[in-house]
Amino acid sequence: MSHSTPGPNGSPPGTPNGTPPRPAVLEGVLERITYANDENGYTVARVDTGRGGGELLTVVGSLLGAQVGESLRMTGRWGSHPQYGRQFLVENYTTVLPATVQGIRRYLGSGLIKGIGPKTAERIVDHFGTDTLEVIEADPARLIAVPGLGPKRTALIAAAWEEQKAIKEVMVFLQGVEVSTSIAVRIYKKYGDASISVVRNQPYRLAADVWGIGFLTADRIARAVGIPQDSPERVKAGLRYALSQATDQGHCYLPEERLIADAVKLLQVDTGLVIDCLAELAAQEEGPRDEPPPEEPEEEGTGGDGQGNDSPRPGDSGPGLVRESVPGPDAPEGRVTAVYLVPFHRAEQSLAGQVRRLLRAEADRLAAFRDVDWERALSWLARHTGASLAPEQEQAVRLALTERVAVLTGGPGCGKSFTVRSVVELARARRAKVLLAAPTGRAAKRLAELTGAEASTVHRLLELKPGGDAAFDRDRPLDADLIVVDEASMLDLLLANKLLKAVPPGAHLLLVGDVDQLPSVGAGEVLRDLLAPGGPVPAVRLTRIFRQAQQSGVVTNAHRINAGLPPVTQGLADFFLFPEEDTEQAGRLAVDVAARRVPARFGLDPRRDVQVLTPMHRGPAGAGVLNGLLQEVITPGRPGLPEKRFGGRVFRVGDKVTQIRNNYDKGAAGVFNGTVGVVTALDLDDQRLTVRTEEDEEIGYEFAELDELAHAYAVTIHRSQGSEYPCVVVPVTMSAWTMLQRNLLYTAVTRARRLVVLVGSRRALGQAVRSVSAGRRCTALDARLSGALGAK
Repeated sequence: MSHSTPGPNGSPPGTPNGTPPRPAVLEGVLERITYANDENGYTVARVDTGRGGGELLTVVGSLLGAQVGESLRMTGRWGSHPQYGRQFLVENYTTVLPATVQGIRRYLGSGLIKGIGPKTAERIVDHFGTDTLEVIEADPARLIAVPGLGPKRTALIAAAWEEQKAIKEVMVFLQGVEVSTSIAVRIYKKYGDASISVVRNQPYRLAADVWGIGFLTADRIARAVGIPQDSPERVKAGLRYALSQATDQGHCYLPEERLIADAVKLLQVDTGLVIDCLAELAAQEEGPRDEPPPEEPEEEGTGGDGQGNDSPRPGDSGPGLVRESVPGPDAPEGRVTAVYLVPFHRAEQSLAGQVRRLLRAEADRLAAFRDVDWERALSWLARHTGASLAPEQEQAVRLALTERVAVLTGGPGCGKSFTVRSVVELARARRAKVLLAAPTGRAAKRLAELTGAEASTVHRLLELKPGGDAAFDRDRPLDADLIVVDEASMLDLLLANKLLKAVPPGAHLLLVGDVDQLPSVGAGEVLRDLLAPGGPVPAVRLTRIFRQAQQSGVVTNAHRINAGLPPVTQGLADFFLFPEEDTEQAGRLAVDVAARRVPARFGLDPRRDVQVLTPMHRGPAGAGVLNGLLQEVITPGRPGLPEKRFGGRVFRVGDKVTQIRNNYDKGAAGVFNGTVGVVTALDLDDQRLTVRTEEDEEIGYEFAELDELAHAYAVTIHRSQGSEYPCVVVPVTMSAWTMLQRNLLYTAVTRARRLVVLVGSRRALGQAVRSVSAGRRCTALDARLSGALGAK
C-alpha cells in the first residue's frame, strides 16, 4: 500500500521547485534502524542491497512495520543529505520474503518471530535450506526434526508466525494513516480479526480501549476513513479528550467556558456545535437515576496518573460529563460552572465524604490515648529513642494519636521523620495494629528503615487488582488501628479516595508530607486541600530546622529556595553549581558530572547513587536526550552482548529503567507508574526482557510491551517525587523557561540525601527561585470539605 512519507518534522515530500521526481525502485535487506519516530513512523535505516560488498545504504522515510532482517522493495527517489551523503527517500514499500539461505537465516534470526533467535534460526535453515519459510508456513510440525526444537517450541513458532502474518495485514491497512508499529500490534491484540473493522467504523473507540492511542491519533485515523470534521461523535470525543488532557495537567475539572474554548481550538468547529454536544453529554449524566447518599457517592472508573492510577482516557468515564456550580475565587460572581469527567467528580465527592466519615466515627481504635499521661508517655519515649521531642513535634504526636484524621507537614530537617517514628513507637507500646505506606517503593523502603516496621506502597497495601479496583474498600476495610502514609503530597485524588475508603471506622489516619513540594502527578492537590483554612482536618506544620540539619547545605538551601532566596553555591561541601549558559553544553556537562566527576570524587555508583533530574523531558538538556548520552557512558553497547531496539530507544542488560504506566496484570500485585528497576536479562529468542525492581521483584516484558518502559538515568523532577537519592544532578537552563518555578527546584533539591549539583545558567536559576507556581489546580475538594458545596 502506498503512502506519503513525511520528513522528521512532518514536512511533505517533494523537490524544491515542486516538480514530482521520477519514482525509483530499490530492493534490499533491512540491516539496522538508526532512528525511528514511533509517533509518525519516520525512520532512518541502513539496508544491504547485495551489490556493494557489504556496504550499507541509508534509506529514510516511513517504514512502519518493517523489521530488521526483512527484504524490502522500496519505491521512492534518490536524494543527498549535506552531512550524511547519498540516501534513498522511501515513499512506500512492500515486504519480499528472502530467497537465499543467507537471507532467510538473517530474516528469521532478526527476532521477527517469537521463539526464533539467531542460533535457532541457524539450526532451522541449516536443516531445511531454501525451503525453510515454506515449511514454517505450510507444515510447521516438521520443525520438530530440527535438533533442540521440541513440540512446545515448535507450536510456539507456528503460532507466532500466524500472528505475525495477521498483524502485518493490520499494519498494511494502518500504514495509510501513519500509525506506529507498536500501536498496530496493540490494536491487533485488543480486537484480533475485528481490528480493521473497528478502525474503519469506530475509530474513536481506540482512544478508550487501547493504551497509547489518544484522541489525536484516533482523530487522524477517523479522518482517513472518512468521518466528517463536524461529526457529533468526533466533537464529543474531543470534549472528553480536552478534559482528560486537563487531568493530565493536574486539574480535576475545567470551567465550562475554558473547556468550550479549548475544544473549539482543538476541533476547529463552530462554538455552537461544541456547546450543543457538551449539553448532550451533561444531560446523559443529569438524567433520572438513583442518587447515592452525599456521604458516600458512588464511584466508577480507574484513577489518576503518576503515582495514582491511569488517567481515564476519552471513553473510560462512560458517555457523559458532569456539570456543577463550584466556588471559583477568580470568577466574577464567586462561582464557576465546573465540568468533570465522571470518575473525578465521583472521587472528589467520595473523598470528602470519607474524610467526614472518619472524623465523625464514634468508635476509637486508639481510645487508650484519650486519657494518657502525656508527660509520662513522652518521658518513656525519650528514654526509648534517646532524644526528646520539640514542642511542635509533641503537638503532632498527640494529634496523630487522638484525632481520627491528621496531617503532618514541614520541610527538610524539621523532624518529620523522627515525629513519625515517635507516633509509631507509642502506638506499638499500646499494642496497636500499625500499617505504614507510601506512594512509591523507594519512599516505602525509607519509611520501613525509619520505623523498623514493614512498610508497603499504597497500591500493595490496597491490593489493587486488574482494572484498578482495590481488594480493600469500605466493605472490606484494612485491619489497622493506625495507618501512616508518608510522602502524602504525591497522593492524587483517585488514589487518595481508594485509600480512605479502606480505612476502618475508628482507626487513625496520619498523612505526612511536604506541602511546598510539587503536587501529585495525577489530578488534584489533596494534601493542600486537606490543609486549606476552614477545613475540618487538624494539622501541624513543623518549622524549626534542627541544629544537625543546619550543617547541611542541601537542607539550608532547600529552605532558602522555598523562601524565595537564591541558594548558596560556593563554600559548601555538599552543594555545587557548574555554570554553563549554553543549553546543549549544559546537558553534556551534566552527563559528565553525573557519570564521571561525582563518582570519581565521592565514590558513588553512577547508576545506583546518582540521579539526573530535569525540569522537562524534551530539549537538549531534557530527560530524553540525557538518557541517551548517559546510557552510552554507563551502559554502552558491546559486541556480542544482546540489545533490543524499540522505537528510538535501545535496551541493554544493566539499563536503569522506569515503568511509565500502571499495569495491574504484571508482577505479584501490579507494576505502577514510576517504579524503577534495572534490566537483568534480555532474551532475543523468547523476545523477553526482565527487570528487577526496587522492590526486588523480577518482572518480565514481552518486546511488544517495551513502550511501557523508559530509561531512568535521567528523569523529570515530577517523576522523582517520593524518591530520595544520595546525589542529584540538576540541569537548570533557559530552554526550560516555562517550567522554572520555585516548587520545582525545591522538589529537586529535597530529593538529595547527601549532595546536590546544579548545572547550567545563573539566570535560569534566578528565574526558578523568583517564580511562584502560577495558579492553583482546578479542584473543589477544599470546598466540599469545608461545606461550601452544601455537604453536611
